[in-house]
Amino acid sequence: MNTMKMAMALLLGTLGAQAYANTVPTENLPVETYAYSTNLDIEHVISITEPANECAPVPVQMTYEDSHGERHVLQYQVMGTGCSS
Repeated sequence: MNTMKMAMALLLGTLGAQAYANTVPTENLPVETYAYSTNLDIEHVISITEPANECAPVPVQMTYEDSHGERHVLQYQVMGTGCSS
């Protein structure tokens, strides 16, 4: 019975550490601006901000991890969601 409790505590601790790792704040990261010449190394996308409700190109930011596990914030332009049809 003791082994079962220990295994459950280890499992919950591992899941909690993984959840905490995904909530590391990105405020301290510099925002890189995308250009066609930018070399991208995107291993895992963490989040993308929603585009503004305008009918024009608007900036969005993507937070991602590269193949070395480092986090980056990339800003690029997309068409806003305010255009009808």
